[in-house]
Amino acid sequence: SSSIPVLRAASPAGAGAMSTGKRAPSDFIKQVLGRPVIVKLNNGTDYRGVLACLDGYMNIAMEQTEEYVDGVLKNKYGDTFIRGNNVLYISAQPKQRRA
Repeated sequence: SSSIPVLRAASPAGAGAMSTGKRAPSDFIKQVLGRPVIVKLNNGTDYRGVLACLDGYMNIAMEQTEEYVDGVLKNKYGDTFIRGNNVLYISAQPKQRRA
């Protein structure tokens, strides 16, 4: 059981009220904008970088992006744009020290 918040693309926006004590997906997005995130695609590929912006279709713009396939770093990109229908979930990256 991880304490890292995750936003899943599967539930449509505005699909029912959140119960008290729970945060809305929009609260999570506001919290992670401009911060490091992990975007997992439907094909299993992970993109790790800074979330620059996101729209209602889950289309994503990221900066300083790294592409991981099966946990192995494959590419590094400056700016990355990901079409929302490919997104399985967005997760806040755990805080880590950089050397």
